[in-house]
Amino acid sequence: MMKVGPKGQVVIPRDFRNALKIYPGSRVLFKLAGSKLEIEKPPSDAVAIFRETAKGMGKLRFDSHEAYREELEERVN
Repeated sequence: MMKVGPKGQVVIPRDFRNALKIYPGSRVLFKLAGSKLEIEKPPSDAVAIFRETAKGMGKLRFDSHEAYREELEERVN
C-alpha cells in the first residue's frame, strides 16, 4: 500500500519496477478496469526507437551520388 502525494503521485515499488524493467524516463500505460487502476509497460515502439536513433544520424554526411559511382566502379571492375 502506498500513500498518494499532494501532486497525485505514487512510487512504484522497486521490485515491480525491476520486474517490468521500468527506469526513469520509461513510459507506462494506465487503464481503468472497473474500480481498479492497472499500470503496465506498453510494448516497445520500434518506430519511435528508430526515430530517436535517426535524430543523431542527421549530423552524418553521405553523398549518394558518390556512393552510386563507387558501386558502379566496383561492378565494372
